[in-house]
Amino acid sequence: MIRKIIKALWIFLVVVVLAIVVIFVSISKGWIGYMPPVEELENPSYKFATEIFSEDEKVLGTWSYSKENRVYTAYKDLSPSIINALIATEDVRFVKHSGIDAKALFRAFVKRGLMFQKNAGGGSTLSQQLAKQLFTEKVARNTLQRLFQKPIEWVIAVKLERYYTKEEILSMYLNKFDFLNNAVGIKTAAHTYFACEPKDLKIEEAATLVGMCKNPSLYNPVRFNERSRGRRNVVLEQMRKAGYITDAECDSLQTLPLKLKYNRVDHKEGLATYFREYLRGVMTAPKPVKSDYRGWQMQKFYEDSIAWETNPLYGWCAKNKKKDGTNYNIYTDGLKIYTTINSRMQQYAEDAVKEHLGDYLQPVFFKEKEGSKNAPYARSLPEKRVEELLIKAMKQTDRYRLMKEAGASEQQIRKAFDTPEEMTVFSWKGDKDTIMTPMDSIRYYKSFLRTGFMSMDPVSGHVKAYVGGPNYVYFQYDMAMVGRRQVGSTIKPYLYTLAMENGFSPCDQIRHVEQTLIDENGTPWTPRNANNKRYGEMVTLKWGLANSDNWISAYLIGKLNPYNLVPLIHSFGVRNKAIDPVVSLCLGPCEISVGEMVSAYTAFANKGIRVAPLFVTRIEDSDGNVLSTFAPQMEEVISISSAYKMLVMLRAVINEGTGGRVRRYGITADMGGKTGTTNDNSDAWFMGFTPSLVSGCWVGGDERDIHFGRMTYGQGAAAALPIWALYMKKVYDDPTLGYDQQEKFKLPEGFDPCAGSETPDGEVIEEGGLDDLFN
Repeated sequence: MIRKIIKALWIFLVVVVLAIVVIFVSISKGWIGYMPPVEELENPSYKFATEIFSEDEKVLGTWSYSKENRVYTAYKDLSPSIINALIATEDVRFVKHSGIDAKALFRAFVKRGLMFQKNAGGGSTLSQQLAKQLFTEKVARNTLQRLFQKPIEWVIAVKLERYYTKEEILSMYLNKFDFLNNAVGIKTAAHTYFACEPKDLKIEEAATLVGMCKNPSLYNPVRFNERSRGRRNVVLEQMRKAGYITDAECDSLQTLPLKLKYNRVDHKEGLATYFREYLRGVMTAPKPVKSDYRGWQMQKFYEDSIAWETNPLYGWCAKNKKKDGTNYNIYTDGLKIYTTINSRMQQYAEDAVKEHLGDYLQPVFFKEKEGSKNAPYARSLPEKRVEELLIKAMKQTDRYRLMKEAGASEQQIRKAFDTPEEMTVFSWKGDKDTIMTPMDSIRYYKSFLRTGFMSMDPVSGHVKAYVGGPNYVYFQYDMAMVGRRQVGSTIKPYLYTLAMENGFSPCDQIRHVEQTLIDENGTPWTPRNANNKRYGEMVTLKWGLANSDNWISAYLIGKLNPYNLVPLIHSFGVRNKAIDPVVSLCLGPCEISVGEMVSAYTAFANKGIRVAPLFVTRIEDSDGNVLSTFAPQMEEVISISSAYKMLVMLRAVINEGTGGRVRRYGITADMGGKTGTTNDNSDAWFMGFTPSLVSGCWVGGDERDIHFGRMTYGQGAAAALPIWALYMKKVYDDPTLGYDQQEKFKLPEGFDPCAGSETPDGEVIEEGGLDDLFN
C-alpha cells in the first residue's frame, strides 16, 4: 500500500513537473497567452517625445501624445541615487538573479499564500515589472489571461535578462514608468517635479520619485505632500538597510520637508510657446493639394506650395522616412530639434512684452475705454455695428458650434451666452476667478491688446526670439509669422529703395507741399500729413523718410509708379499676393506679417542681401544621429549702393526723426529703423536693426476697430517701439550674449551717397559727404 502511495506521488510529481515544463514551453513559444516576437524583445517599441532645444541647449519643450511625454535617458545620465533607491526598494537582489528572484518568490508564497500576510512584500523583480509594463499589462483582459499573466511575466523577464544588461534594464524601467502629471519617464519626471536633469537628482529627490513607483496616484507629491514624504522616508530606510547611505544620512534626510520645484508639462506653457506651435505646424505639414483648401484659403495654398518646394523644414515629417520606410512622427520617435532660439533672448523678449504691454499700455487702454458702451471698440463706431461684430465673434466660438450641433435654437444659444457663470480668465497679474456671462467674456478678451515680435541675425538668418502674442494659453493666434496686419509707414523704406534703384539719392531735394495724384479711375488722391513742418521749403529725401512725411512719399510714388513697387516688395520676401498697385500703397495699406518684415529689413543691414528666417539648425534621432541640417537661404534684392544709401536714411530715422524715442531707453548703438502707424491707430509698428540684430514689433487690437482713440498712445513710437527698446536694453545688459553697443555699420571708405546726384528737375546737388548725412 505504501509503495503504491509513493509511486503515485512520484507519478504526480513527474506529471506536475512535465505540466509545468509544457506550460512554460508553450508560453515561450507563444502557444499560451501573448509572447512578443524576438525582434520586439530586442527592440521594445517605446514611444519617446521629441525635444525642442534652444541655441544654448536648453529644453524649450516637448511634443508627445497624451501620456507619452517620455524623453529617453541613457544609464550614464542617471544619478547613482536613483539607481540605488530603485534597487534597494524594488529588487534588492537585482544584480544576483536572472529575472526571477526565487528567494523573494518563495517568501511571498509562504507569507501571502499560506500565512495570509498582506505585508509580505512582493515577489516581482524589476525585470518582471518591466516585462509587465512592456508586454503583458494590456493583454490580461480575461480570467485565463490573468491566470497566466505571472508565468508569462517570468518567461519574458528571463528573456529580457538574456537580451539586455542589468544597466539597460534599469534604464528601460525608468524610461518607461509613468510618474503622472504628464511626466512619463525619469527625465521628464525629474524636470517636472524638481526642475533638474536625472543625473542631478539629490538623494531625497530620487527617493521621492522611486517612492511613486509603488503607486504614483497614491503617492503623488503634488496632491499628497505628507503622504509622499512618508513613502520617501520608507525608501530612504531601504537604502540605509542596503548600505547605500549611512545611518546619519538617513536620519538627516528623513527630517527634510518634501520641497518640489514643480513645472507643469504643457505645450501651452513655458518658454517660446508660439514658436514651438509654429514649428510643429511647419514640420508636420502635408504636401499641399489645392482641393484641400477652400476658396478663401488660396493665399495659404500659394504660400504652402512655395514653402513645400523651397523650405526643407516645411513638411519635414512627410518628406523624410525612417529605416523601416515609414515617415517620422514628432510625437513618438524621440527626435531632437535644435533651434536657433536663444533661451535668454527669448526670455528678454517675453519680459519686454509684459513690461510694456502688460504693465503700462494695457492699463492705459482700459482707462481710455472706461465708461464707453462700445468698449473695447472705438467710440465712433455705431452701436449696431459693435453688436454685429460681437455676434460674429460669438458664432466663432466652440460653445456656439457645439450647441448648434446639438440642435439648440439661436434664441437658446443667446440665452446661454447671456447667463452668468463661474470662469477663470486671463489677466496680466495672473489667472483670475470671476463670474461673468460668456458674451461679456468675449468683450473682455477682445479688450486685450495683441502683439507680435521677432528678432533675428541679419547674416545667418538665425531667429533668436519669437513672441506671437501676450499669452498662448488664452490668445493662440500667432501674430509673429501667421497673422498679417497693415504696415503703415514701415513700408516706406521699400518705396525709398525703389527710388534709390532708379537714380535718386538721400540728398535729392523736393519742395515740401501737398501732393495730389490721379489714380487709375481718374480720382484725385491727396494724402494727409502728420504735420506741416518746413511747409513750402526744399527738403531732402533723407529728411522725408526720417520724419515719415506722407507728401514726400506721394511725390515718389507719382514718379516711380506703384506697379514697380509691388514686385520689389515681393522680392523682399513678402508673399501676400493681395497687394494692389494703387497710389496709396506708398502709405502701407497692405498686410504683411512681422516675420516677413523682419526678414525684409535684413537687406538694409546686410548690404542688400535678404536672408530668410532660419528656425532649426539640425534634427537628430533618439540615438544622436544627425538626420537633417539646415542652412540660411539668402537672396540679393537690391544693389549694394542702394543698400548703403538706405542705411544712411534709416539711421537718420533714429538719430533725427520719428524713431528718436529709442535713445530715451539708454540705447546708444549705431542703428537704423522705422516707425509705422495706420489709420485710426489700428496698427502700431517699429522695425529696428543694428549690424548684428534685426527686430520688429507690431501692437494692435484683435480687430482693426479696436484701437486707441489718441495717437499719443496708439502710434508706433509709443506702442511698439518701447517693446523693441526694452528687449534690446536687456540684450545689451547681458554681456554673455556678445552684443556690443559700440558695434558700427561698415561702409566702404570714401562712399558718398550724395556725390553727383540730381533732383528730378535736373538741379545738381553739391557734394555734402557722409559727415553731413550722419550728423
